Amino acid sequence: MKLDEFYTQFHHWLINRGPNYVGGLIIFFIGLWFIKFLRARLRLRMMKRGIHSSLQPFFLSLTITALYVLLIIWVMNIIGLEMSIFTTIIGAFSVAAGLALSGTFQNFAGGVLILLLKPFELEDSIVAQGQDGRVVSIQMFYTVLITADNKTVIIPNGKLFNEVIVNVTREGRRRLDFEMRVGYSNDMEKAKAIMTHVVNASKDILHEPAARVGVISLDNDCVRFTINVWVDPANFLNAKINLQEQMLKELAAGGINFPKPGF
Repeated sequence: MKLDEFYTQFHHWLINRGPNYVGGLIIFFIGLWFIKFLRARLRLRMMKRGIHSSLQPFFLSLTITALYVLLIIWVMNIIGLEMSIFTTIIGAFSVAAGLALSGTFQNFAGGVLILLLKPFELEDSIVAQGQDGRVVSIQMFYTVLITADNKTVIIPNGKLFNEVIVNVTREGRRRLDFEMRVGYSNDMEKAKAIMTHVVNASKDILHEPAARVGVISLDNDCVRFTINVWVDPANFLNAKINLQEQMLKELAAGGINFPKPGF
C-alpha cells in the first residue's frame, strides 16, 4: 500500500471514527472519576444507615464492579466495537457459574437476609436445624453456634433462614415448665404449699411475671403438679436443676411420698 493511500484511509478513518474514540476516552476517564467519587459517598452512606459491617464490603464491591462493567460496555458502544460476541461469552459464563454455585449463592442470600432482617444477633440463644446453642458468629455463608455442652455447630445460612428459628433470648426471659408427681395418700394442699415455698425462695427465677404451681392432671397412680416459672434465658438449665433438686428435698422432708415407677 502506498503512503498516500494509507494517509487517505487514515484520514478517512480519523474523520469518521476518530470523534467516537475521543468521546469514548473522555467518557471513560470521567466515568472512572465518578466511580471513585461514588465509592467514597456510598461508604459514608452505609455507615450512617447502620448497615452491618459484614455487608458493607460486599455491597460496595458489588456496586462498584457493576458500575465498571456498565462503563466499559458504554464506552465500547460509543467507539463502535461489536458487542454480540462479548455479550454471548458473558452470558454463557454467568449461566455456568450460576449452576455451579447455586448452593453457595443460596447460603450467601440467606446470610444477607439474616444480617438485614436480624431474626437473631450475636450472643442470642436459638433453636434451629435441631440444634440449640448460643450464636457466636454470623458469617456471609454460615452461622456458628456453641451448644451447652461446648460443641461448635456450623449451620449453612441457606438452610438456617429457610427453616423455623426459635430465638430464646429476644424477649429477655424464658418460661421454665416442669412437673412433679405426688401420690394420692399425701396432703395435696401441703404438697402444693411446699412447692410454692421452694419457688418463692429460689434466687434462680424472675418473680415477674408471677410463678404458677397447680394440678395439671389426675393420673391412675398420682396427682401431677405443673410448675411454671420465668427465668433468665442464660440461666435456664441451672434454674431447672436447682428447682427440681430443692423440691425433692423439701417434699421428702415434709413427709410427701412419691409414686413408685411402674406402680
